[in-house]
Amino acid sequence: MRWRIIPIRASDAYFNMAIDQAVSESVHAKTSDPTIRFYTWTPSAVSIGCFQSMADEVNVGRCMELGVDHIRRITGGGAVYHDSEGEITYSVIAPEPLLPKGIRESYKFICEWIIKGLAELKIAAEFQPINDIAVHGKKISGNAQTRRNGVVLQHGTILYRTDLNRMFSLLNISKEKISDKMIKSAEERVTSISACCEASMEEAYNALLKGFTDGKDFYFGSFEDDEIKRAEELKSTLYSTREWNFSR
Repeated sequence: MRWRIIPIRASDAYFNMAIDQAVSESVHAKTSDPTIRFYTWTPSAVSIGCFQSMADEVNVGRCMELGVDHIRRITGGGAVYHDSEGEITYSVIAPEPLLPKGIRESYKFICEWIIKGLAELKIAAEFQPINDIAVHGKKISGNAQTRRNGVVLQHGTILYRTDLNRMFSLLNISKEKISDKMIKSAEERVTSISACCEASMEEAYNALLKGFTDGKDFYFGSFEDDEIKRAEELKSTLYSTREWNFSR
């Protein structure tokens, strides 16, 4: 089975989540090959897990003030800040038989591709069950997964740099709690590519691309017209709507 690789591109949060669903549908219909895509978020965004409450987790007023998108994912997990210049995000969309059956095993299987990519930058990372990757005990990547109609969708972030003050201002944490002690505590638990080496964003992407494609039969492709059309439909009727994003 050949993998379609979609090179990195920037999109808004609503298209990013809509295209994941659109590609999942086309992979299910066997009209598209298993797909790995890389992307960034323009503008920056906060995403929440499908079971979370936007009002509880996100400072929506602050997001609107700063022009930061806020969206509900179809995967689980917690609230995540996606800095437009601070991370590389990926999605893997494939039929279930191509990946290990167990949730933990499939997370590890895909996360090993990230670990390979980081190794290209001389960054020694390790898988931390169930869905994180760490460097010297500090989280550098978080990942989430869902399975629908026999298709696995896993997406995740690889931190290039972090702006913890900005991140905390966008999540529902009171200003009183955003203390120097809290920032220091977060810095002790989180790291990034730029904190580990001097690689540029482009060099980091190329290293991850190598890690994800190593040993695979693959080709560089683009989204099909039908996928883009479906994604635009999902963006307008679902992912950008208040009904979806504030459904809990």
